[in-house]
Amino acid sequence: MGVRQTRRRYYDLFSFFYDWFIKTHSGNDENRTREFLADAAAAVAPSSGARFLDLCCGTGSVILTFSKKFPDSLFCGYDFSHGMLKRLLQKDKEKQVIAVEGDAAALPFRDASFDVVTCSHAFYELKGETKTKAIAEISRVLSPTGAFLLMEHETPERPVAKAMFYLRMAAIGAEDVSEFTGGRFTTLKKWFEKIEVSSSPSGKSRLLTCLKMHG
Repeated sequence: MGVRQTRRRYYDLFSFFYDWFIKTHSGNDENRTREFLADAAAAVAPSSGARFLDLCCGTGSVILTFSKKFPDSLFCGYDFSHGMLKRLLQKDKEKQVIAVEGDAAALPFRDASFDVVTCSHAFYELKGETKTKAIAEISRVLSPTGAFLLMEHETPERPVAKAMFYLRMAAIGAEDVSEFTGGRFTTLKKWFEKIEVSSSPSGKSRLLTCLKMHG
């Protein structure tokens, strides 16, 4: 079994405990952070008929939050784990979300298919050329005035937590670390004209609002 198949199998198994893990890890911040992301989406999405794609969606908590906030819109959750998507469909009682399984570096959608693409606390999982291809694909499937909302963990202030954070970033690779900790956003700037940085209400997450065109 290859590395990719092993990772997929891991996340298929993790899907059984994923929501519990997130709730235990995030506590009361979980819902506030999703609402913060939904509010950011509302600021850049069309007022009606918006098309949302949540990349690396896991069990779908973000895209399900969007489905409750934006009426008359299209919602797609995209992940490479069949297990994660199965949990999403089980949670989607209103049957509003389209679940698609696939590779982030090769999105199976036409150009300009979405108004907003989101990725919450998962983009660091993509490394090197895969990440570069994924960013190009995200730009391609966004409308000319579309936005990519990328949320990742903020650098912790407490020494032990900060040390663990930098260890995780080091595991990603030196070139990718600067994308998250140094504010360079070199790869993103190849595809997006403007990048705005903000922090979640808890201060534990950083949101990058990446715009294809200046508004």
